[in-house]
Amino acid sequence: METLKPEGYLPRIADKQISRYLGIFGAVEIAGTKWCGKTWSALAHAKSISYVDDNVAVAKADPTLMLMGEAPHVIDEWQLVPPIWDAVRREVDKTKGNRGAFILTGSSSPASKEGDDKSPAHSGAGRIGKIRMRPMSLAESGESVAKVSLARLFDGSFSPCVVAKDTEGLIESTCRGGWPEAVDLTAEDAQVIAREYIDAACGVSIPKLGLDADIARRLIGSIARNLGQSSTYKTIISDMFGAEEHPEHLMNEDTVRVYLHALKSMYLVEEVPGWAPPARDKKRFATKPKRYLADPSLAAALLGMSPSAMLGDWQTFGLVFENLVIRDLSVYAQALNLLDSTPVRYYRDDSGLEADAIIQLADGRWAAFEAKVSEDKVPQAIRSLSRLRKKLVENPKSRTNPPSFMAVITGNGEYARQAEEGIYIIPIRALTA
Repeated sequence: METLKPEGYLPRIADKQISRYLGIFGAVEIAGTKWCGKTWSALAHAKSISYVDDNVAVAKADPTLMLMGEAPHVIDEWQLVPPIWDAVRREVDKTKGNRGAFILTGSSSPASKEGDDKSPAHSGAGRIGKIRMRPMSLAESGESVAKVSLARLFDGSFSPCVVAKDTEGLIESTCRGGWPEAVDLTAEDAQVIAREYIDAACGVSIPKLGLDADIARRLIGSIARNLGQSSTYKTIISDMFGAEEHPEHLMNEDTVRVYLHALKSMYLVEEVPGWAPPARDKKRFATKPKRYLADPSLAAALLGMSPSAMLGDWQTFGLVFENLVIRDLSVYAQALNLLDSTPVRYYRDDSGLEADAIIQLADGRWAAFEAKVSEDKVPQAIRSLSRLRKKLVENPKSRTNPPSFMAVITGNGEYARQAEEGIYIIPIRALTA
């Protein structure tokens, strides 16, 4: 099929899912943060397109006009006129077996502010398949040798490999981020894109919701300083207004909730929920979500960290590296056919035992991951994963299945290898879907 694929398009891992969903659903929604490549990926599968942001008044007057075009037809930034969703759903319903007619792209949900009632009247369940797109993983940007497949690990297949040790290159990749427009830029130039994104989100998108740009910037700055933490709202407020004697007088927890909802709806903030194994007491496990940013380059920009500064601050880089690992695992996990509704979770129980990431499939298989920048932290991570496996699996009262595998994802490691039965050491630049 001849499509509108843009010249120079870099294939995305989500392409396979988009193709599959076009054969299952009448319409497909590709949602994700601005500038992550949604429209280009949609065009790679489409024959025509309507740009809602160029035709808002027309679309509001008659949403069905945005549906005109040869199928598959893209409706770009549909959330600017929410009734388009219901128009698509009704059009799909007109003909039994109508599949692959529309591709909708959106960089925020219609009800971006908590309490707003701008959502479509119908969820679209069964008619509109939903795909989440994130900034490019290292495998997509060509910065991973892509020799170790997440899918094959779940199938019990692993082959050792080696990657070049390049700590400075890894830091460059982290600060450059996964923005398609930045793949050929230096990290310093790419950071301009990250800062522009933050400025646009806080200075344009947030005020459109009737919210304060300064508060939004303080909030995402707090998340950048506390990446991977399940901070309470009280802790967030204290961090946002740390110089004030009584920060609780400046902002309450309900306001934090409103701003977090807006930032999540814009796909700027990622929340990773806690994982509780089957048949275990849920009270013993962390339930507050850990928070990351959509791309590690955003954290670097908010922290004011250049690659050279990051190289000299290994502790901060460790946090930003974890954000990179969560981004890439989320991209790779989403390509798994049996993935359940959440790509990545984390584990922490009341004894302090934890794993940075858990991926669980719909058939009950699961895997655990620890993220470590340096090889010298690998033995500690292996011991932690071994204790987790023993605690969950060997307890006769537990009905938890053994993990399909466990892995330590390293930053400056060179060798992808098996450390012991069921536990692998994998450099992030060796991993793929």
